[in-house]
Amino acid sequence: MKQVIINNTNVSIEDVPVPFAGRGGVLVRVRSSCISTGTELAGIKEPDAPLWRRALGDPAKIAKAVRMAARRGLRHTANVAIGVPRPSHPSGYSAAGIVSDVGEGARRFRVGDRVACAGGEYAFHAEYIAVPENLCCPVPDELDFASASTVTLGAIALQGIRRAEPTLGETFVVVGLGALGQLTAQMLRANGCHIIGIDLDENRVAIAESLGGVAAVNLQCVDSDVADVWRRTDGIGADGVIVTAASSSHKILSSAFQMCRKKARVVLVGDVGLNIQRADIYKKELDFRVSTSYGPGRYDRSYEEDGNDYPVSYVRWTENRNMASYLQLLSTGVVRVESLLNVHLPLERASDAYDALRHRTPRPILAVLNYGDSDCST
Repeated sequence: MKQVIINNTNVSIEDVPVPFAGRGGVLVRVRSSCISTGTELAGIKEPDAPLWRRALGDPAKIAKAVRMAARRGLRHTANVAIGVPRPSHPSGYSAAGIVSDVGEGARRFRVGDRVACAGGEYAFHAEYIAVPENLCCPVPDELDFASASTVTLGAIALQGIRRAEPTLGETFVVVGLGALGQLTAQMLRANGCHIIGIDLDENRVAIAESLGGVAAVNLQCVDSDVADVWRRTDGIGADGVIVTAASSSHKILSSAFQMCRKKARVVLVGDVGLNIQRADIYKKELDFRVSTSYGPGRYDRSYEEDGNDYPVSYVRWTENRNMASYLQLLSTGVVRVESLLNVHLPLERASDAYDALRHRTPRPILAVLNYGDSDCST
């Protein structure tokens, strides 16, 4: 079978053996898989200059090298510093397809079932993937595979909202209108909230506005995002902020705290600088919460690999139940992803899909790889 393989700088398609379903899992013939602009691109956009040269202009990188040497040893650190390539690895963490085989002990699915799959260790960009049952969920009949292939992103966004505990009529700010931010804004709207979306990219701001119910703010057009939020909330401040941005800047969280009213909550879904200032949160007694990936069960081997579920009476929303809930929102039209799926290409053109996410203007939000007889277009 064919599978996408990534090293430091290249995306390639390689022939690899078809995996086995495995005990407690299923073998899925993939019909669509989703590429996002976040995690997946990080491994292929390293600067050409080696670490030692980049570190000269950035003391933080020198400190990072020292920590790496203490943790991983001088040889590993030296290899990284001189630019020794890291091993190639498969890519992908969100896909949808049809069950083609069922492993021993698997009980939830049958051959021919339409499923969506999650997991950076399983849901690769490949013609066939072997996935544990708890990382698969049924795809509603009326939902297409391309939309269903966004299941992982949807579950991540949904878990961030669950951590925020929004209530009807509250005002929430979504900082960062990439894929996670767009999905978060739509689900907050479905929850009866007023949403203010913030981003630097005018195209992403326009998309958020076109989906309805979002007062989108282009950071390039306002003097202060904090002042703008207070103006839009009539001086009350935001009831909550969900940060879905990706940046090393510590200012993002500081601004998020400053946008809030007293007793508000801030949830971190994205990856930003975490140098938190006590003055930003102490007087308002703000709640700062971190959302871990798709939800309860993530990174728990007993749950993900061994198939042991959490009782619904104690853990209402596991990662699998978040996945299923998101697909239901898609199938009923409450959440729409058509305008986010900007690039559709066959598996054989995976390199073009990654290039489009990195270089096309305006920058696409998501790309979908299609397999076999799925519809493809540029």
